[in-house]
Amino acid sequence: MVSAVFHSPLDAAADTKVPAPPAKPAAKALAPTPPAPVVAAAAPASGRASIDWGAWALKLLAPLAGIALLVGVWALLTIKGGSFPTPAATFEEAVKVFSDPFYSKGPNDQGIGWNILFSLKRVAIGFGMAAAVGIPLGFMIGRFAVLNSMIAPLISLLRPVSPLAWLPIGLLVFKAANPAAIWTIFICSIWPMIINTAVGVQRVPDDYMNVAKVLNLSEWKIITRILLPAVLPYMLTGVRLSVGTAWLVIVAAEMLTGGVGIGFWVWDEWNNLNVTHILIAIFVIGTVGLLLEWMLIGIAKRFSYDNA
Repeated sequence: MVSAVFHSPLDAAADTKVPAPPAKPAAKALAPTPPAPVVAAAAPASGRASIDWGAWALKLLAPLAGIALLVGVWALLTIKGGSFPTPAATFEEAVKVFSDPFYSKGPNDQGIGWNILFSLKRVAIGFGMAAAVGIPLGFMIGRFAVLNSMIAPLISLLRPVSPLAWLPIGLLVFKAANPAAIWTIFICSIWPMIINTAVGVQRVPDDYMNVAKVLNLSEWKIITRILLPAVLPYMLTGVRLSVGTAWLVIVAAEMLTGGVGIGFWVWDEWNNLNVTHILIAIFVIGTVGLLLEWMLIGIAKRFSYDNA
């Protein structure tokens, strides 16, 4: 009796046979997975970058508003007439000028298209020469302290000189207007490239140069493998500033030297008292300078490490 009273419940449970639960049909175990919810299917669509229409509107409308403000002030100032042309008269004359921009009726009577091309040709030659001299010189000034001490005072002395002050020197040396204008572009656009390139070389981290010393690299490999990639953003900034200076200088140089060019075209129209054509030339000069600026900014972004 004692053993019966104190019998373990686990033993009793082991002795008692509990019926097993019925097994699930095989068909239900192998049932296909239900389709994904609708929210999961719409997930790729929500991952697309939405267009910020407000930013686009601000980016487009703000410049247009500025131009409209300029034209509005211009129209108000000329509403009573006078010698200064109105915006409508200037636009009508611009349509006539650009309807045949490449006519040629002699060396001193050519369309505005030829004048722009001749000015760009002079800028390209003078700027190319300045780049061929200024960029290597900037590398050497930044690389060698002795050369920096020798040339830095000369740059500080000559850089502030007005561009037109160099034109008589060119006329004296070359005895012709075209090379004198190219010389003026060269001497005025070389300084930004020299200064920016030299500053870029001087700001290369010392760790890079120490690695070059450890690896016993030659001077050519130091320039091409270490300095050039690090200095490229500075160099492109100098190039962009030099192009703006070159385009600014050529207009003033052509006013004094004559021949064919947008600067000469402006001065010739002033001699004819054609103020409308002068205003058209001002807008053309600004547009070409802006396009050159955008082109070089695009090149700088293309070679920038931040956008790689």
